[in-house]
Amino acid sequence: MNASYVRRFLFENLDIRGAIVHLGDAWQQMQAGRDYQPTVAQLLGETAAVTALIAGQLKQPGRLTLQLRGNGPIQLLIMDCNEKLQMRGMARSNPVVLPAPVPDLLGAHQGGQLMMSLDLPEARQPYQSFVPMNGDSIAAIFEHYLEQSEQQASRLFATAAPGAAACLFLQKMPDADKHDADAWARITQLAATVKPAELLELDAESLLTRLFHEDMAAHGLRLYDALPVVYHCPMDWEKVRDMVRSLGRADAETILAEHGEILIRDDICNHDYRFSAADVAALFAASEGKALH
Repeated sequence: MNASYVRRFLFENLDIRGAIVHLGDAWQQMQAGRDYQPTVAQLLGETAAVTALIAGQLKQPGRLTLQLRGNGPIQLLIMDCNEKLQMRGMARSNPVVLPAPVPDLLGAHQGGQLMMSLDLPEARQPYQSFVPMNGDSIAAIFEHYLEQSEQQASRLFATAAPGAAACLFLQKMPDADKHDADAWARITQLAATVKPAELLELDAESLLTRLFHEDMAAHGLRLYDALPVVYHCPMDWEKVRDMVRSLGRADAETILAEHGEILIRDDICNHDYRFSAADVAALFAASEGKALH
């Protein structure tokens, strides 16, 4: 199953809502050419699924960025997604990363910080908040964060493999206990039986039926249309040409003299931009020609 999507759902008579995220082709494209070690890919994939989950709630144009910087074996996890669910991301780590508790991998006790940033067009600067790294997994860390930020009981299950990344989210709404005092405990106990392979391999309808078929029949479940998620990291030559122009001709020629070319590396998109001496000469000739006119 190569589809990538966010699908929200609602137990209409229980006041419990949730979402399923499945990243197939988008996650595969994000890993292409990276050679991530399995432990690193696992955490990055789970973070990708959670990022799509949160970005799927954006009601207006904006860009959500999750960024972890730490002093553990994994120094950087960064995921970036806009309201159209166009996403990109990367990880940076030690050459060898062995399986270990997630807080140790992320340097949680060595100054590691997980920052969430929301950049909205009308805001002068991004809204930023720091996510406490409370929990022994990516899912537990964000479950704790979502509970605190939204003041609603929440459960989150996430997993990743080379071919897919996925998560299942549940949230108890304010009137849930009025409908059925046992519903939240029952639904979350059923959700906790989910196996990683089921999250990765079953489509949303099959997964919900497997976990909650009795409650679906008794209380009704509305499954909303899938919101497609895509990997989006196109090359942006004009932006990079502007960077070279901003160096000025003298500095650009100094770099050329030392290195034979100007190489600009876009880590998050895994692109290299190379400029030869002829490229640089043509770039500044065109700029100076425009300035004369």
